Order: sequence, then structure tokens, then C-alpha cells
Amino acid sequence: MTDPTSTTDAEPTANADPVLVLQAQLQAAEKDRDAYLGLAQRVQADFENYQQRLKRDLAMERQYAATPLARDLLSALDNLDRALAAIRDTGEGGSLVQGVSMVRSQLLDALRRHGISIIEALGHPFDPNYHEAMLETPTRDAPPRTVVMVLEQGYKIHDRVLRPARVAVAIAPGTTSE
Repeated sequence: MTDPTSTTDAEPTANADPVLVLQAQLQAAEKDRDAYLGLAQRVQADFENYQQRLKRDLAMERQYAATPLARDLLSALDNLDRALAAIRDTGEGGSLVQGVSMVRSQLLDALRRHGISIIEALGHPFDPNYHEAMLETPTRDAPPRTVVMVLEQGYKIHDRVLRPARVAVAIAPGTTSE
């Protein structure tokens, strides 16, 4: 801002017409006002953008807050699946299978309530975004590049992959992978 008592090169000298001096000072003040107004508007817009970005980041953080806990629970869920498979392989059944199955179902329901779901893989085309190919299996029973066996279940949280499904992928008999 300009000091009304100071003179600049653009201002007339002291013996000039006082109206011209005031007009020059007014123009300088208007110029300063416009500059400060523009600055204030830019700062306000930046602050509003910051607030929107902060809201979006906080919502995203809340949505995926369960990720570390879910990753830790997946190994326990895998062990329940292995226990069920072992029990079924021995031919035992009854209450032990029911009990372990109920615990597994409760754990899956709790995960589902927090946005965690199983990646359906068996019978679906291989997708590297959701599947990790561990084996290639020559078969005529499924089209090539179709998931024919799930070795380890995959999970996602909302729209993000928490852990890809580890799968066996069908290939045509007599062919090898690239």
C-alpha cells in the first residue's frame, strides 16, 4: 500500500494540483485493494480445496481402517480352512466339523461387516489383479486361463485387494506357459 504523505515518480510534485494528487493516490489505493482482494480470494479457494481434500482423505482412511487387522486375521482363517480340510480327509465329522465351520462362518461374517469379502476365483478367468498363479494345470475340462483350483483364498476390502487368491490356472494339454 502507498503512504498518502509520500510521493512517487508517478505522483505530481507538491506544487501540483491537489485534485491530481488525490486522484493518483486513489488509483494507487485501488490497485493495492485489487491485489489484496485477488490474494484473499486465492487463499480462500486454496483453503476450501484443502478442506475438501482432508474430508476425502479422512473418509478413505476410515473406510480402510480395518486393513491391518484383517490381514492379521486371514492367517487364522486359513488355518480354520486347513483344519476343516484335514477333518474331512480323515473321514471324521459330526460336531467337530460343525463347530469349526461355525467359527469360520462367524469370522467371515465379522469381516463382511467391515467390508472384507472373498474373491471368487474358481471357474473364473484368470485376472492378475485378483489372482496369483501358482500352478498351471493341463486340462480339457476348462478353457485355458481359467482358474481350476484355489490354493489359498483371496480377499478384498471394499474395492481393494487385501490378498490375491493363489490359484492353479488351466492350460491346454501339451502346451507350456510363455
